[in-house]
Amino acid sequence: MWRSSLCLRDGWRRLLNRPSGGPTASVGKGANVPFPFRAYAPPAERKRFYQNVTITQGEGGFEINLDHRKLKTPQAKLFTVPSEALAIAVATEWDSQQDTIKFYTMHLTTLCNTSLDNPTQRNKDQLIRAAVKFLDTDTICYRVEEPETLVELQKNEWDPILEWAEKRYGVEIGSSTSIMGPSIPARTREVLVSHLASYNMWALQGIEFVVTQLKSVMLTLGLMDLRLTVEQAVLLSRLEEEYQIQKWGHVEWAHDYELRELRARTAAGTLFVHLCSESTTVKHKLLQE
Repeated sequence: MWRSSLCLRDGWRRLLNRPSGGPTASVGKGANVPFPFRAYAPPAERKRFYQNVTITQGEGGFEINLDHRKLKTPQAKLFTVPSEALAIAVATEWDSQQDTIKFYTMHLTTLCNTSLDNPTQRNKDQLIRAAVKFLDTDTICYRVEEPETLVELQKNEWDPILEWAEKRYGVEIGSSTSIMGPSIPARTREVLVSHLASYNMWALQGIEFVVTQLKSVMLTLGLMDLRLTVEQAVLLSRLEEEYQIQKWGHVEWAHDYELRELRARTAAGTLFVHLCSESTTVKHKLLQE
């Protein structure tokens, strides 16, 4: 069976060290498996029906096999991914399921299904525009006016990220305490649109996914450029909430679950982008139990 044995570049291997965590798909003939994502069916569980998970290379890329059945997407397309590294990661996701398959934990599989089926029928330009639109409501660009301790916390934690982004991309971003948010220059949008256009369609699906999790284009870019770790980006996106928790306490089961889930989704989305941008074949090893 597959185990996590990806030979990943050191620069982003740490993404796998964070706690990590699909729409209806067919697995070969006669088996329909639901996955949760957007236009697809809600999260579901199912008894595990396969013993071994393997990958094979076909004409269109790398395929996932559950025993002798090929994995398919919700629209009954052959589940084929562009890189061996991504195929191994998805296979590991399936192999790590125990007696019950918990589809809502399989974020990489979900992102692959979305990329293959494109249920919202969006092209590359639409994906880029959807991500950049979050600039208008970017989490780290909105600031409070009080209390002073939170104002200082936001300045100390968020300003370095904005300064890095402005220098990295040669743009102006800024922040605001106005309910209308900061005024983002047109050139800033153009530069970021041009930068995102350098990614392929699969990677853009992952980028938009991460942006929607963090509610921040800036934090997402920091992740993609390895300026931030997943844990740092998640905590920065929840800065005000964490401040309130420190002040008033937290509901252990609720806040802990929310944090872990956000971290899992963000880690999966970030890893997905890197694996979709990886063009080389990685070495792997099939481990026997």
